[in-house]
Amino acid sequence: MIPVQGYAGARVGVLGLGRSGLAAARALAAGGAVPIVWDDSAEARARAEAEGLAPEDLRRDAVLARLSLLVTSPGIPHLYPAPHPAIARALDLGVPVDNDIGLFFRSLGQADWSAFDTAPRVVAVTGSNGKSTTTALIHHILTEAGRPAQMAGNIGRGVLDLDPPGNGGIVVLELSSYQTELARALTPDVAVFTNLSPDHLDRHGGMGGYFAAKARLFALGGPDRAVIGVDEAEGRFLAGALAEGPGDDRVIRISSGRKLEGFGWSVFARKGFLAEWRKGRQVAAADLRALPGLPGAHNHQNAAAAWAAARALGLAPREIEGALASFRGLPHRSQFLRERAGVRFVNDSKATNADAAARALAAFPRIRWIAGGLAKEGGIAALAPHLGSVVKAYLIGHSAADFALQLGDVPHALCGSLDRAVALAAAEAEPGEVVLLAPAAASFDQYPNFEKRGEHFAALVAALPDP
Repeated sequence: MIPVQGYAGARVGVLGLGRSGLAAARALAAGGAVPIVWDDSAEARARAEAEGLAPEDLRRDAVLARLSLLVTSPGIPHLYPAPHPAIARALDLGVPVDNDIGLFFRSLGQADWSAFDTAPRVVAVTGSNGKSTTTALIHHILTEAGRPAQMAGNIGRGVLDLDPPGNGGIVVLELSSYQTELARALTPDVAVFTNLSPDHLDRHGGMGGYFAAKARLFALGGPDRAVIGVDEAEGRFLAGALAEGPGDDRVIRISSGRKLEGFGWSVFARKGFLAEWRKGRQVAAADLRALPGLPGAHNHQNAAAAWAAARALGLAPREIEGALASFRGLPHRSQFLRERAGVRFVNDSKATNADAAARALAAFPRIRWIAGGLAKEGGIAALAPHLGSVVKAYLIGHSAADFALQLGDVPHALCGSLDRAVALAAAEAEPGEVVLLAPAAASFDQYPNFEKRGEHFAALVAALPDP
């Protein structure tokens, strides 16, 4: 646990008692603060009381007015589409609002750091797609190289639940826009921006607000190194805003598909090969084509981002290349499950929007595509240019009929359930094809989250009889 600094003896409200909220309350208490907790769920409040925490209704002025700070969980809206009543009233009363990420950055440094040969460092990863894989890959590379590393944030543990890092320790964080938008302190040593595509627009008041939330990671604390994906206009803008000129190697530009040879430092992947360039010459290269845990151009962008971050931390190319080969990917993110009669089964349940599904569809040449669920705005209309590899679509969930109307001439079957989709796709697939779950939709019509959907898919694939 990382005790929260700066609030000893103060009453600090904690709104939302999920994983991050409970960890924040414990860390506040460990730092000498008095956590006052609240969740709109009576069940969550009961769990907090069982831990000895004190629930008080943070929607009441009498409670809010006595707080030095209100800490809110990432999933609770604080501005758009409408703020939670407790947050709105706290802002009316002038009570500062923060989250666990802000508390982490202001509390990380400890007095014993002065005795370390190498001070701990923080790598923070944000973006629309690929940030979980990139975060896990950086952590894997560091671990394989023998560096003490921990992973947290939007993946793994809550940030305040981490162990205080020791000599040379590295913390790798995945940060969502929900987390970066509100944190009052953001001071990573290395910050990574993978890419940007429309998502969470209602929460951020549009695309501009969404990008601004991501960009705060780079503007607020000024990282020593910024790794920026420049395949979209927003990334190119961000790199240009941070760099003093094309030769400024504090900004490492990355790409999947574009050559980046005219900059102080760049890493790019083209046609399955990764290249690192510094000051006008190539200094390292790697073959990504046969890596089982990183299939497709979108994962090659993730590899470029992780490579750049690891190099910024001082790792040698040979250390990174060996770790890339041993990385097996994350569950529900282009996760290879099984090969059966020459047909591969891949679980990308995390592809909950059209852009993520497009990246998955680009990774394989002949696809039996399982899609559907609770559609997001626009459905799959944006996927029209990416359907050339789809042999047939198998549509499930609430959006199945709507998706069918958007498929054009692509053969499809309305399956309804994932059970039927897997059975039919497996029966019809031919050797050399891939049965891919990349839903392009949320899971909430049939499953509590994308993980449960992916786990069900994996279980159905495992249960298929050998041919």
